[in-house]
Amino acid sequence: MNMKVKSTTVFEMLSRMREYFLKRGAFLNATEVDPIRSELYNSNQIKVHAGIVARYHKLLKGKRNDKLLKRLDDNEKTLVEVRNLLVESIQSGQSLTPAAEWLLDNFYLIEEQIVTAKKHLPKKYSEGLPYLANGNSKNMPRVYDIALEIIAHRDGDVDSNGLKGFISAYQSEKILTLGELWAIPIMMKLAVIENLRRIAEKTALDMIDNNLADYWGEKMIETVKKEPADLVLTIADMSRSKPVLNSPFVAGFTRKLQGKGPAFALPLKWLEQQLYKEGVSGTDLVFQDNQKQAADQVSVKNSIGTLRFIGSTDWRKFVEASSIVEQILRTDITGIYPQLDFATRDRYRHVIENISKRSPLSESEVAEKTIELTKRPEIAEKQYAREKHVGFYLIGKGFGQLKEAAKMRFNLKQSLTSFMEKRPAFIYLFSIAILTLAVAVGMLSVAWIYGDFRSLVLIILALLCLAGGAHLAITFTNWLATIWIKPQILPRLDFSKGIPLKFRTLVTVPTMLTSKNEIEESIEALEVRFLANQGGKLYFSLLTDFTDADSETMPNDSLLLNFVSERIQQLNDKYNEIGQSDTFFCSTVGENGIRKKPGGWGTNEKEVNFLL
Repeated sequence: MNMKVKSTTVFEMLSRMREYFLKRGAFLNATEVDPIRSELYNSNQIKVHAGIVARYHKLLKGKRNDKLLKRLDDNEKTLVEVRNLLVESIQSGQSLTPAAEWLLDNFYLIEEQIVTAKKHLPKKYSEGLPYLANGNSKNMPRVYDIALEIIAHRDGDVDSNGLKGFISAYQSEKILTLGELWAIPIMMKLAVIENLRRIAEKTALDMIDNNLADYWGEKMIETVKKEPADLVLTIADMSRSKPVLNSPFVAGFTRKLQGKGPAFALPLKWLEQQLYKEGVSGTDLVFQDNQKQAADQVSVKNSIGTLRFIGSTDWRKFVEASSIVEQILRTDITGIYPQLDFATRDRYRHVIENISKRSPLSESEVAEKTIELTKRPEIAEKQYAREKHVGFYLIGKGFGQLKEAAKMRFNLKQSLTSFMEKRPAFIYLFSIAILTLAVAVGMLSVAWIYGDFRSLVLIILALLCLAGGAHLAITFTNWLATIWIKPQILPRLDFSKGIPLKFRTLVTVPTMLTSKNEIEESIEALEVRFLANQGGKLYFSLLTDFTDADSETMPNDSLLLNFVSERIQQLNDKYNEIGQSDTFFCSTVGENGIRKKPGGWGTNEKEVNFLL
């Protein structure tokens, strides 16, 4: 909507604005108009309420339609229109309510969160989440209704402890999926934006009614100044316009005329008579308006604070702390799972999530099946058995056992992928062979039809066709493999806080002793590796050897050995001063660094002798 409406009078402009916002609200249900505000609960009450909500929720079965993106677009449009109205109100010298000031001052943050929400909420994203079959949020994601409940009973003021407490209490009745836990921040953001839209729309209507009251008040003041006798006519004009005598209009009109002199007793008395007919008093409405402005200010302030909380929170920690699957996997009998880094743990959880989608078991039940497989009696006595770690069944060779235990059902693509993963070499070579033969036969058949060749020429031509077909087949198969088989990250331990003593590691870099310049470059590269990987329990070594020669020793051998030894010692001296113990080492292949002869290794070729 363009707020700069061309109108002959201010009254017409304000009336058009009011009609516009009322029409927008007419398309919404009563529950979608009022601010998301209910009885305030403390931390204990909100937990009890979470259990009640969980027991009340019934999940929808069947087709689901994503309505959240459209709702977000509508909310954005309304918020922008209200922002434009507020800007024009300031430019025209009108005062703003405290809630309106909060909205305008923090609108940059609201816009930023809307953009982020659209980016992280792709089409049909929410359709993969459980939907509700009952309640005010019927046909909406369950986790979205959870976000609405938290905001309603906290007046938009959500913090980490309150959110964790609600989710924990809810899951004591019904367990949320991993997808729902990851969706909580985006759903909280959508719910807060929804609440801000409702408050903004009410604020806009209240401001318009207040401005209408100012308009009539100013008109009466001017009438008294110029022609006091015409005041009755002005009151009649206002009566014919049928103003909505709500709290913003009454409060604005009363503040405008009260205390301005006895001449304005007539319009104030007329107002009281009209209110008396409706069974209310002007004093009560003024009090209600003050209360409403204070409540709206608190709600907007809390909502803005919640948006900041959503943007600054590390949701990875929240998901892991709230996930029942995570708690089950942490009982891994090897104790390795808790030591993995976040990316690896997240990969494990996603495997369980994917299995559950194609299995009659829930995610937590799949996780329990995984733990049960690690505790089988036949592997209990094996001290270092890989089968005792949950990763063996989630991303390793034991996946087939977990698939059978969870009664997982594969679709066509997954079945083909599983078949190929079990026989990668056979599939790869078979594909190349079939494609090679197909291409070669095709080219050779063309030559056979249009050419007149002797048997020897045909044999040579067939070999050429096979060679060309093989080249094309290998290229095509490699390209197809990169599309079909997705790369997977390797499992990693979490050493973000340093490497424990039992995991201390020696990084060995093989190099050849050819010249001082080459040694200098190797030493410099070793130092760079150290500077990029300072872990405390990480050591670096050059594994050196000489080039092949006709004799066991060469004149420069001792010189090069002494030089590399000195440079390693200099590195240790350099970093010993800043608290690093001997970190750099040098070793030689062969006995005492003696050069190997061309054509083979000696009997002591595998010995490694540390020079430092």
